[in-house]
Amino acid sequence: MKLGLGEILIIFVVILFIIGPDKIPSFAKKIGEGLKAFRSATKDMTKELKENVVDPLNEASAPLREAMEPLEEMKNEINKSVSDIKKDVAGLNSSVKAPKAETKAAEAAPAAAPEAQQEAPAAPESEQN
Repeated sequence: MKLGLGEILIIFVVILFIIGPDKIPSFAKKIGEGLKAFRSATKDMTKELKENVVDPLNEASAPLREAMEPLEEMKNEINKSVSDIKKDVAGLNSSVKAPKAETKAAEAAPAAAPEAQQEAPAAPESEQN
């Protein structure tokens, strides 16, 4: 939340009417001391939490991370092998499809040729008649 100059002036005027101009310096001093105590307390709490919770958890999780490293390496190797196998299968599949297309084209060409050969001998016989 950001306060603009207008909001700060309104807050200052309200404080001026509530507290009075003669008590503002002592009030500001008390607020400053309260903020300093709050910062010190939160700093101490943060330090204690880090020492008592975060650091022990990091120490406890370090062996687990070390134990997981070989498993991660195996996972990466397996994924690489699977992708290589997929590429090989795709290559085999495309190489099998290409000869089938050539075979179908070759089968279609000789089928048309015998019809032409059958018609060719018939034409000379009709010419002889």
